[in-house]
Amino acid sequence: MLKSIQKRKNRLRAQRKARVRAKVFGTVEIPRLSVFKSNKHFYAQVIDDVSGNTVASVDGRKMGLKSNREDVKKVAAELGSVLASKNINTVSFDRNGYLYHGVVASFADALREAGIKF
Repeated sequence: MLKSIQKRKNRLRAQRKARVRAKVFGTVEIPRLSVFKSNKHFYAQVIDDVSGNTVASVDGRKMGLKSNREDVKKVAAELGSVLASKNINTVSFDRNGYLYHGVVASFADALREAGIKF
C-alpha cells in the first residue's frame, strides 16, 4: 500500500478514536470496554478511568485465536465470564476508532449474549 494512503487511514482512525474517547468514560460502576484489533489478533480490556486501573483483560493471542468473527466470539465469552466473576454486568463500549461492523460487531454481539449490557 502506498505510504500516503496508509498515513491518511491512520489519521482518520486517530480522529475517530479521539471523537469516541471524548464521549466514553469509565467509572467504577460502569467501566469502559476498549477493544484493539490487529490483522492477526484481537484484544479487549475493561478500564476504570477514574483510578486508571485495568479491571479485566482478554488476549486473543494468548488464547491461540485469530482475529476473525468466529474466534472473537470465544474471546467475548471469556471476557464475559471474567466480568461475571467480578460482578460487572454493565460496561460502556469503546470501539477505539474502528467502525462498528465485522469483527468488532461480532465481538459486541457475543458479549451481549454472555450477559454484559452496554
